[in-house]
Amino acid sequence: MRLGPFSLLGLALAFPAAAQEISLRLPVACEVGRTCFIQHYVDRDPSPGASDYQCGTLTYDTHDGTDIRVPTMAAQRAGIDVVAAADGRVASTREGVPDVAVTAETREAISRIGCGNAVVIDHGNGWRTAYCHMAKGSVAVRSGQEVKAGDRIGQVGLSGLTEFPHLHFTLLKDGKPVDPFAYGAPEKSCGGGTSLWEASLQRALAYQGGSVLNKGFAPGPVTMAAIESGAVEQDTPTTRSPALVAYVRAIGLKGGDVQTLTLFDPDGQPVAQNKAPPLDRDKAQWMAFAGVKQPSGGFRPGLYRAVYRVERDGKAAIEQAFGISLRP
Repeated sequence: MRLGPFSLLGLALAFPAAAQEISLRLPVACEVGRTCFIQHYVDRDPSPGASDYQCGTLTYDTHDGTDIRVPTMAAQRAGIDVVAAADGRVASTREGVPDVAVTAETREAISRIGCGNAVVIDHGNGWRTAYCHMAKGSVAVRSGQEVKAGDRIGQVGLSGLTEFPHLHFTLLKDGKPVDPFAYGAPEKSCGGGTSLWEASLQRALAYQGGSVLNKGFAPGPVTMAAIESGAVEQDTPTTRSPALVAYVRAIGLKGGDVQTLTLFDPDGQPVAQNKAPPLDRDKAQWMAFAGVKQPSGGFRPGLYRAVYRVERDGKAAIEQAFGISLRP
């Protein structure tokens, strides 16, 4: 999302220059790579193209923040806190925007409040942070309130200009968006600059050229809607299920990636495999599944495993194994 929708919150302000830097906590109470994922970074390419701080594709043109995504709407509804990334004073807030995914028909109207329910915090010395798309009714602070790093300020939602539950986090210095992963790096540089995240976060926030957002097993056909809602997680396969289907939803895939999902029986023998053709272009998200119908007499009890592998330029870019123990 562009910074424009923040204008109602008074972000386009000028501050005196200052050399002091800022140290940031993760603004979502989650575990990166397990209960939340980085979907998009700041766009470092000033041209109509787009490039993240590692010259990768995990961004889009004019994107001015970091998108921290939660895996399903069920997780969002359960409540995931948004917290202050550093000490400061609340500069402004917005509340009352409904949690509704944007559509082609509603995009123009919603773009006027694109940030959705939001909080802006002033940290002094020209630093501000903005937190967007929070859940309606969750904003827990008011303008002028002092906050400490880690204080709850709201919850992850689906308000404003968004298609999936996430926090859009923007860091500003002297009124301009900056990249917390590569502060001070020249535009279009790869891996330069300084990380402004706390030292304890450096390993968890290491750049990943794609991630597995969801994975599991189902007793029948799987849809993207069922994965997004979390409904697929509620129906656990048994030895009497009509089928056993392994599924994966991955994010940050690139054109040319080759995905393979293989299902193995308790003896370690492959019983189903889905090897997709190379992707025709970059994909923000993609679903793959491989399954087998119930054999005569039902599935054998035991541990069934699935292995998902993404090959990029002849090397493994993503590889993840997961399993399920089938019982009668």
